[in-house]
Amino acid sequence: MISRIKNKIERELSTFTKEIDKIYSLSKISPVLLNHIRYFISRKGKRARPIFFIIGYLGYAKKPAQGLYKTAVSLELLHDFMLVHDDIIDKSDTRRGNPSMHVMLENYLHGSNKVKFSGQDLAIVTGDVMYAMALHAFLSIKEDPARKEAALKKLIEAALYTGGGEFIELLYSIKKVNEITKDEIYKIYDLKTAKYTVSYPLIIGATLAGANKKELKKLFEYGIYLGRAFQIKDDILGIFGAKGKIGKSNITDLQEAKKTILIWSAFKNSGRNTRVEIERILNKKTVGKNDLLQMRKIIIATKALEYAKSEINALIKKAHYLNNSLQMRPGFRNLLDRYSQKLLNV
Repeated sequence: MISRIKNKIERELSTFTKEIDKIYSLSKISPVLLNHIRYFISRKGKRARPIFFIIGYLGYAKKPAQGLYKTAVSLELLHDFMLVHDDIIDKSDTRRGNPSMHVMLENYLHGSNKVKFSGQDLAIVTGDVMYAMALHAFLSIKEDPARKEAALKKLIEAALYTGGGEFIELLYSIKKVNEITKDEIYKIYDLKTAKYTVSYPLIIGATLAGANKKELKKLFEYGIYLGRAFQIKDDILGIFGAKGKIGKSNITDLQEAKKTILIWSAFKNSGRNTRVEIERILNKKTVGKNDLLQMRKIIIATKALEYAKSEINALIKKAHYLNNSLQMRPGFRNLLDRYSQKLLNV
């Protein structure tokens, strides 16, 4: 079932840029802009957000509405728009195993004389165009106008809160690791990952299908638990995963001095000398492979890895309990549970 949903999403993605070009004449404005967007959004990905959206909708709808899968594409485009901007902020050269948008555009400009702007400048504008495309795609579904308006407001909320999460994460990176609390870390996880990846896609779909407020509240809470677990798993992969598997350098999180549950737990359970070493690595201007290896040793020695895994398990149990209480159609409630487990490999 998940494969069928994903395949339909992929088909819509592949044809969407053609539709956008037909309506807005993007190729006449700039074939460079259109071609870079087409290439970027066609890369292989989990498509988790549109899949959660589809499950949220079909779990409560009597039958699929026309334009459902085109509206699902809006969640993927919103994600891609944010990735473009995130890669600029993170100074990340790769995305999904390929060059990030700003690197591709920098390569396009290579050799041009007297250019007063960069690939990053072009990428920022490209991201803005992708956001507009996401809003266009969202309006495709033929549903009750009142539900559609309510769901659109939730899409806007998702974008707003994710931006807020990125903003405070940057500010928290200035703080010393001993000044960060667990609640602050989860605040970032909720805004940047849980709400945007799981909670909002689920409730946007369920809102369009006519689910009641009680169900929406449960779905949202479910998404928070699952999203937190997903982010902790991502943090673990960021430190211990192979570069080829995660699609980016596994030094990135350390380079950005991100305060994760792993780092927080390691610091909290370290002696003075080890705390000094953690701070030294996080404060380095350029983090290297030896720093990564040293941080891995610290995380394992302080049992921070065990702690992070126990947090994941506790969060999964809470999400599973909520799932059992949903009034969603049983087949889709089970599908939601199975898909969540697949994403977390449990």
